[in-house]
Amino acid sequence: MSPGKSPPQTRESANPQQATIRKDVIAGFINAVVSVPDGLASAALAGVNPVYGLYTSIAAPIGGSLLVSAELMQVSTTSASALVAGQVVASYPPEQRDPALFLLVILVGVYLAVFGLLRLGRLVRFVSHAVMTGFLAGVAVLLVLDQLAPLVGLKSEGRNEIEQFFHLVMHSGWFNGRTLITGMLALVIVAVLSRTRLASLSSITALIVPSLLVALLGWASVQRVVDVSPVPRGMPTPSIPDLSVLTPDLLFSAFALAVVIAVQGAGVSQSVENPDETRVSVSRDLFAQGAANIASGLLSGIPAGGSVGQTALNVKVGAHSRWAGVLAGVWMMVIILLIPGLVGQVPLAALSALMIRAGISALDLKEAKSIWNTGGAARWAILITFMATLVFPVPVAVGSGVLLTILLYVASSAADVRVRALVPTGDGRFREEDPPGRLPSNAVVVLEIYGSLFFAGARHLEEILPNPDEANRPVVVLRLRGRTRVGATLVEVLDKYSDELAEVGGRLYLSGVEQQLIKQLQNSGKLDLNRSVQLVPSSPVVGAATQEAFSAASEWLGRTKKTDRTDETEENGI
Repeated sequence: MSPGKSPPQTRESANPQQATIRKDVIAGFINAVVSVPDGLASAALAGVNPVYGLYTSIAAPIGGSLLVSAELMQVSTTSASALVAGQVVASYPPEQRDPALFLLVILVGVYLAVFGLLRLGRLVRFVSHAVMTGFLAGVAVLLVLDQLAPLVGLKSEGRNEIEQFFHLVMHSGWFNGRTLITGMLALVIVAVLSRTRLASLSSITALIVPSLLVALLGWASVQRVVDVSPVPRGMPTPSIPDLSVLTPDLLFSAFALAVVIAVQGAGVSQSVENPDETRVSVSRDLFAQGAANIASGLLSGIPAGGSVGQTALNVKVGAHSRWAGVLAGVWMMVIILLIPGLVGQVPLAALSALMIRAGISALDLKEAKSIWNTGGAARWAILITFMATLVFPVPVAVGSGVLLTILLYVASSAADVRVRALVPTGDGRFREEDPPGRLPSNAVVVLEIYGSLFFAGARHLEEILPNPDEANRPVVVLRLRGRTRVGATLVEVLDKYSDELAEVGGRLYLSGVEQQLIKQLQNSGKLDLNRSVQLVPSSPVVGAATQEAFSAASEWLGRTKKTDRTDETEENGI
């Protein structure tokens, strides 16, 4: 190439915008094709017309992708949300399940939108990883158990999935052989192809091949989608929710489901980077998922949320912007309008096979083992949440998990509070040692506090501070560096401790206090500031405030000793 000449441009480099659009169009089409089996299976899992899952695959990707901050995140049907929705509407009479489902989805969308508007995305991090892992493991097991009956062509009986599983085991002789062959064929196809380059087409292939087999062999005993639910032609018209089915249980269940979607969606949102490197906002993505669910509910759809699998696929096939998700919804609309009859020919056993595969894939045994080996509170958290998910309704299990998270956080915060003594080494530095159980007389003790000092943590600190009883003029320096705010409980603890020190002639110094904390302590009106309690402001130099407090405390202690000697001399008449 001669000097001064530019390298030849390819068609893609010459038209980068066209290349981006082409990638998004292709990615959208692939996402739509994969959403066909996922949508059908998720709606079947929810116990409603499978075509409702396809309607969701129109409304959710369009409504969600237009608003998300994580542009490549795909908002679509998920097995966890479908299972929760199915358990919620199962208590309604058959004729009310559809309107109850659509109202549930809209309520979930409202909750998620409110979460986003209130910027509650940051609160998701307070849900324990062990609790969420136990919940998701329980959901995965329930998903597999729930789909065994349609896989073998037998209606199971029982109050929950565990009882229904044992009912199937006891009546294994009644299994429908043709239905079982159809389901196992789909299961084998998706398991084998998912390990090859055709992994993105494994689900759709697992639907097409068994459908052709059932049609060619004329197996009328194998139930198809059209046998249990009619497949409407064309697009549904948006409808106003039926408020007559609204109950307090539905409101609570919608909140619990919104929490599940929020936690899962937050993980998906933070797992993918934007092509333009803009920051991702979890709160904004919560609002986007809320809008997606509202749109889905108005369009006769099921719940939707951030999908791990769909998002990973979207990135893998080369999506470049949010328009890949929008176009996925458009492509799904085209599929429904052109080939609605083919959807009705899909065997229910094939859909069950896909959901069983999804449930098995969702079981992260390696992560569960890691949490179990951690021991302590994490082991109890994952075990209790897992068992609660299997035994109780999913909304109750979610509520139990959130409550357990709060209890574990409070308990661990209190247990993590430690006090260490800092002994000056003479060169301006301090050596860390175990604190004394009782304070010595006429001496300065510097204490470093580790851990959270809110609520139970403050009470635990009160219990482990050195005892000033039986001491004479003990002085304590507490380091508070890095603590911008404290709770009312800690203020009470400090006030009580300073009074105990003052009763035996001592003092309390608080070192490294930030300006914001100084104002808070002054406004509380409880501490006897500038008398029994002395505040030493923080310094940019680490340890400088503590050294200043130690010097001031030593100087005060020296003055009081000198005053005592003078008074003693005068009393003796010397």
